[in-house]
Amino acid sequence: MDVRVNDILEMKKPHPCGEKQFLVLRAGMDFRIRCINCQREVMVPRAKIEKNIKKIIREETYNV
Repeated sequence: MDVRVNDILEMKKPHPCGEKQFLVLRAGMDFRIRCINCQREVMVPRAKIEKNIKKIIREETYNV
């Protein structure tokens, strides 16, 4: 799966704050992602992220 830094991932399950979108800060064997709503950062293994991605929003499709 092609996930890049600065992509926004829409997940199947929400973060405890209720948000489903996360910004990718680091991609590799582990991902560092930041919740769009509460700004918390977490490190998650690639296998777990790829299983839970619903949609990938590329940086060309949104303005930061």
